[in-house]
Amino acid sequence: MSNLPFVSSPWLKKLDLYIIKKVLGAYFLMIILLVSVAIVFDISEKIDTLADATLKEIVFDYYVNFAWYFSNLLSPLITFIAVIFITSQLANNSEIIATFASGISFHRVMVPYWISAAVIAIMTYILSSFVIPPANEVRLDFLAKYKNAYKRETNATNVQFEVEKGVILYIGTYEKNLKRAYRMTLEKFDGKTLVSRTTAQFADYDTLGHFELRKWVTRDFVGMQETMTSGERKDTTLNVDTEDFFVYREMQQQMTNAQLEHYIEKQRRRGVGSIQEFEIEYEKRHSQPFAAFILTTIGFALASKKVKGGMGMNLGIGLALSFSYILFDTISATFAISGGLSPRIAVWIPNFLFLLIAIFLYRRAPK
Repeated sequence: MSNLPFVSSPWLKKLDLYIIKKVLGAYFLMIILLVSVAIVFDISEKIDTLADATLKEIVFDYYVNFAWYFSNLLSPLITFIAVIFITSQLANNSEIIATFASGISFHRVMVPYWISAAVIAIMTYILSSFVIPPANEVRLDFLAKYKNAYKRETNATNVQFEVEKGVILYIGTYEKNLKRAYRMTLEKFDGKTLVSRTTAQFADYDTLGHFELRKWVTRDFVGMQETMTSGERKDTTLNVDTEDFFVYREMQQQMTNAQLEHYIEKQRRRGVGSIQEFEIEYEKRHSQPFAAFILTTIGFALASKKVKGGMGMNLGIGLALSFSYILFDTISATFAISGGLSPRIAVWIPNFLFLLIAIFLYRRAPK
């Protein structure tokens, strides 16, 4: 029996702190261990690439940001394992039994676990929404520079979206370095009726949203009549940011919540259809914190009973459920990207399924 002073209710707050310290301590320790192992494997994989970079770039531009990204990625898995590990340890030491024997209910013992989950959830949300996106930008720029991976495109092709209501812009090719658009077309609609079409062989862009059309032709349509005008140069201003022409790999992971929300809303207004990955990233940042509560409840319900053979069985079940959660999350996200499922529903499906498991195990747990 542990010598922990929680036999009577006045020690309840001390018990809370004891469990919180245990769970969060195990959580952070596992993060440090797993991230350290991941860094070692990553160094062995990228040893040739790292040889070209300076030590400062390797440490601060890449691996510090790599640690933030990887720890947040594994947060649900680590939370689950940490809760099972600590609870199994308490159960094997008969501390859980002593807690119940002192008159503290099963539901009350869950409180410090939920407090720990709240700390992890808040930390996860802040990291994924505000800290990790700029860190990812620096990390991916490092890979683009030294590994030729995640390299941002300088040319965009077949650009088409609604720049404002009833005005559709089409660009065959846009060269970012030259700030020049080729085969540019601007169509204006009144409802579903085309009222004007302007084409230009090419157009030069400046930072004020201003295009200078070269060798342009405008056709205005009134009923069955058509009026055509043309010229060598023509200035026009459009509500366009040329950065919107480019969608590069892992772009959504480099945006803060506010940037991601603004980008999604802007692309929806413009009729861009291929924004599922951005919507999934946005929804994941809101669903992942709730996973901490769900997985914590499952972990405690599974491990609170003292079993023969120690914590091996509990850890095995915990790992199986953890990888099941990751599997469901991956499969549902794939369906959302293919367009067969709403991104919001896809992201929340794993949480909903595991919430049902949590309720079932919680009710069946020995009290």
